[in-house]
Amino acid sequence: MATTAKIAKDLKKPKFACRHRNRCWRCGRPRGYLRKFGICRLCFRHLGLNGEIPGVIKSSW
Repeated sequence: MATTAKIAKDLKKPKFACRHRNRCWRCGRPRGYLRKFGICRLCFRHLGLNGEIPGVIKSSW
């Protein structure tokens, strides 16, 4: 879980564009970020299993 200071720091525009860090909009996690959905892998799994992301189903074989 990201601290509020880290999240607030990321809301400001960075001095250089390459310093921007993608963060999950639900928990603020900076790693394991999925660009297509804008969330981290943990939140993606949780929302996907609950059926809250359209078109995402659990795979099994």
